[in-house]
This record gives sequence, structure tokens and C-alpha cells, in this order.
Amino acid sequence: MIDHDLRYSLANELHARPFPSLAAPCRAIHLAIKQPTDAASRDRATDRAHLIDLLDRHGAQHPRPGATHYFGQIGKHHLKWESHTEFVTYTLFSDGVAAQPFDGRSFELFPKDWLENAPGVRVTSALIRIERLPDFSTVAQKIEDWFVPESVAVSQVIDGSAVIAGDFRIDSNGHMRMAVFAAPQTGNNRIGRIVQRLTEIETYKTVSMLGLAMARELNSAMNGIETDMSEMVGNMSGETAKPEATLKSLLSMAAELENLSTKSTFRFGATGAYEALVNQRIEALRETRFEGRQTFAEFMMRRYDPAMRTVKAAERRLASMTDRAIRAGGLLRTRVDVERSAQNQLLLESMDKRADMQLRLQKTVEGLSVVAISYYAVSLVLYVAAPLSGLLDLSKTMLGALVAPPVVIAVWYMVGRIRKAME
Repeated sequence: MIDHDLRYSLANELHARPFPSLAAPCRAIHLAIKQPTDAASRDRATDRAHLIDLLDRHGAQHPRPGATHYFGQIGKHHLKWESHTEFVTYTLFSDGVAAQPFDGRSFELFPKDWLENAPGVRVTSALIRIERLPDFSTVAQKIEDWFVPESVAVSQVIDGSAVIAGDFRIDSNGHMRMAVFAAPQTGNNRIGRIVQRLTEIETYKTVSMLGLAMARELNSAMNGIETDMSEMVGNMSGETAKPEATLKSLLSMAAELENLSTKSTFRFGATGAYEALVNQRIEALRETRFEGRQTFAEFMMRRYDPAMRTVKAAERRLASMTDRAIRAGGLLRTRVDVERSAQNQLLLESMDKRADMQLRLQKTVEGLSVVAISYYAVSLVLYVAAPLSGLLDLSKTMLGALVAPPVVIAVWYMVGRIRKAME
């Protein structure tokens, strides 16, 4: 049988992003890079070139052409690279942990000059410390020492396989901090899945928050437009309103709203997709409470969900205002059409009156023309019939009296025939 051209690539895509296998104690350094603008349309060749630059420094094997993911060893570490729609992520896994928890120098595993040449800006970076689970009291003390108490989220995950903790705050070195305490019976593959989900939660959470910044910007712009639109719509029914000028202004507002909608469609759509991924990853952890502290899901419910609701509210508000502008424009067009129809009716009535006046004037002129033509015609007939006046013994006056009636009748008949022929 002949296979579809994409059969193998689509099947392999389901296995393209395997979870790392991690043995505690170890550490993970996570970095997400995104171009500041139009990241979805970026030149992905620059991302690949940046990755290859890092691999060449360690003599590591290159990814296959067109790859969107890579996992391999660089020196003493393992690197996981993924290319997403808007960003790329780098995660380094190293054996052992630093003597000082979340030591900022761990990030120096990424060369400084390599970071400076990154094709984009840092969206987020995180230091993840993975240890074996000691007794719960020791874990509680470490969490107290490592994280900000009022925002820390802690929970047992995947049927008690591990305890995870994080406060979602950027430390003095510019990184997020997360900790994983794996139970003794937890396998390396499961530890890798937990760490992978933590990096995804942090990355998708951060990128989705970009929608909040756009929502705030849009709300500021929509406030002014909404005020002007409400005032304009309120004045539409007034007698002093100028519908055509109002319609022009309203169409300008509709165009501005449409422009805002075009600019925000991708960001709002991406935010919704990232939010779904964050919630899905948290749900997959199957959290249970640890010593009465808030879980990751509760933290997101209190801090993250309101931001996402703000984004959705801004999206609905923009759509509603666009619809209002369209409806108001339709009403205004109807009013303009009605007024123009009334003006056209008045114009037609005026044209009828002028046509009637022209007809009357035409008849008057026609009567005068009959008189004038008859006068000249009688004069010509008298010149022709003058020799007959002596033979008939008639005076010029009498001859004119006899000639005038038939001449006038003939002229009147001739003018009438000409008018009928023209009509």
C-alpha cells in the first residue's frame, strides 16, 4: 500500500517530546526565550542556529533538519530544547544539587555570551531543586527557609510520589524557584514527568499573562471610545444632530475597534490556549494538601484565574462594543436614507411644479407665437393679393379683413401639428 506522505511524521509526533528521566538529587535550569514582537512569524532558523551554537561548544550532536525538539547530552549535563509557536525553551538537567539552595551561579551553565546573542528576550527562567523526601518536618522547615511564606504553594502530587513547592516570585538573581522532594519509592521517570510539568506550568503561566497586559491596554483605549460612542448614540435622536457627520464619526470608531480586535485576536486566543494547558498540567499532578498549605491549584485560583477572567472580559467587551458600533451605524444609515428619501420627494414635487409652470409658459408662448406668425403671414398675403384689390374693387383694409381669419386659422393649425409631431 502507498502511505500518506505525513503518516510517519504524524505518528512520531506523539512520541517526539519524551519526559526526562531524573535521579534525585539533581537540579534543573529552565529558560524560555521569545521575540518581543510578532513571535509567531519569527524566523525559526535563528532559533536553530542559537541551539547549534550551544551544542557546538560541547561537541554535541545536532538536531535533525526542521526539528522542533531536541534532547541530548552536552558535557556533564543533559539538554532538552523545544520550539513552540511563540517561544523556545531550554532546560538543563544536572546531577547533584548545589550546597547553597538555588544558587544563582547555577545559571552560568548557560554561557554569558551565548545568552547575550539569544534571538529574543527572556520570558521566564527557573531553578528547580530535586531532592529525596526526608521526613515532613524537615521539608516544612526547608520550605519555610527557601520561599516567601505568604505566596508559597505546596502539595503532595501523584498519589504521594513527591512534594512540590514554589512561590512564583522572581528572586534577586532573576529566576523563579521550585523544589521537588521525591519519595524514596518514586522512580526516575516519574520524577522527570513531575519536573517537566512544573516547567510547563511556569512557562505557560508566564506567556498567558501577556494577555493581561494587552487587556489593560485595550481597556484604556476602549474607555475613551465607549464614552464617545455613548454620547454619540444618545444624540442620534436629537433634531439638531447631523446624521451624515455622526455616521462618519461612528464609522471611524468602528474601524478603530476593528483594528483593536485584529491586533488582539491572536494574543487573546493564545492566552486561552495557554490557560487551558496550565490548568491541565496542574490537574495531571493530582494534588493533595500538605500540612494545610495552599496547593498550586488554589494559588492559581486566587492569583492567576482573576487575571485570565480580566482577559476574557476585555475580549467580550471589545466584541460587544464592535457589535454596538455596527448596530448604531446601521440605525444611523437608516435615518440618513429616510431623510434623503424625504429630500428626494421634496425635490420631485418641486420638479413637478417647475414642469407645470414650464408647460403653462409654453402654452402662453405658443399663443403669442401664433399671433406673431399670423401677423407676418397676413402681411405677406396682402403683398401678394394687392393687385387683386383693384380688380375686386376692395380697399386694402377690407382685403386684410378677409385674408386675416383664414391665415390665422392656418397658422394655428400648422403650429398645433408641429407641437404634436414633437410630442
